[in-house]
Amino acid sequence: RGETIITIDGAASKDLDDAVSLKRDEQGRWILGVHIADVSHYVTAGSALDLEAWQRGTSVYFADQVVPMLPRELSNGICSLNPQVDRLALSCIMTLGEDGAVVEHTIAKSVIRTTERMTYEDCNVLLAHGDDALAERYRDILPMLEAMAALARVLEGRRRRRGSLDLDTRESYVVCDETGTPVEVRTRTQGESEALIESFMLAANECVAEHLNRLEQPCVYRVHEKPSLDKTETLRAMLAPLGYDLKQADGPSLQKLLDTAKGTPEEAAVAMMVLRSLMKARYDTQNLGHFGLAAPYYCHFTSPIRRYPDLMVHRILTALLEGKLSGGTAKRLAAAAEKAAV
Repeated sequence: RGETIITIDGAASKDLDDAVSLKRDEQGRWILGVHIADVSHYVTAGSALDLEAWQRGTSVYFADQVVPMLPRELSNGICSLNPQVDRLALSCIMTLGEDGAVVEHTIAKSVIRTTERMTYEDCNVLLAHGDDALAERYRDILPMLEAMAALARVLEGRRRRRGSLDLDTRESYVVCDETGTPVEVRTRTQGESEALIESFMLAANECVAEHLNRLEQPCVYRVHEKPSLDKTETLRAMLAPLGYDLKQADGPSLQKLLDTAKGTPEEAAVAMMVLRSLMKARYDTQNLGHFGLAAPYYCHFTSPIRRYPDLMVHRILTALLEGKLSGGTAKRLAAAAEKAAV
């Protein structure tokens, strides 16, 4: 609770389930903390809350509302990492070198007290140095935020070098008026702070998946297999009339294709073709890697408030920390992965 920890979310978000912190150690290495609400402390296995969450599977988001997986008293209340109040969390604390490689890590149950509830909008303005009054208001946070942005760029570069795909697809969202009636469709743009949080969540998800895999413990992995031969041939046939010759459908080749098409009239079409050629990501108890991220280990650890498989990962980690992991938990994992795939 003595650390500077912040949440960064959309201005309208109520379920603040992830928080981040960053500092340097004596050797000058990054100490990145990703702190996730400890939902498993409140939603115990076999309880009425658990059975209802199991049936729902995930929270479902609509244009201007959400049907939550958990009661709002939990997701927006005691489990939400609101500022200046004590909250239970499961923390993945990673020590990273200058190249962004994780050299040490600790996973622990924690009690945190977030310093500020930041928004993407304000953080993007702060990182762009676009508002002196805002910079003064957050003067104690700004140095850490700028360091986070620098680390996020390092992590992104590391992912790109290993073959992660950068699919710059346009995402749209519906704007509703005060009565809930849709009035406009806008294109969502990702700013620097959104990319920052995404990079940190990816790092934590990879770290937790590798942690459980190396310990030979059960896990619900988020897997993404390489494109099938049929999908690869279809993609090759669709690209040929546009003048693109795809030799093979591995990560580096697909990214080279995307980079070549960037700035051309067919850029959006090529990106959509590549996206449709990929296999659908799914949950599995077997570690099959994540093709799109070029990650040998990947799971969903960062949103137990809104995804049941994340909740199961938290239960596995908690059981390991407390020395109470049972065979029944492992069986439940397989069922959760199968249900989430439907």
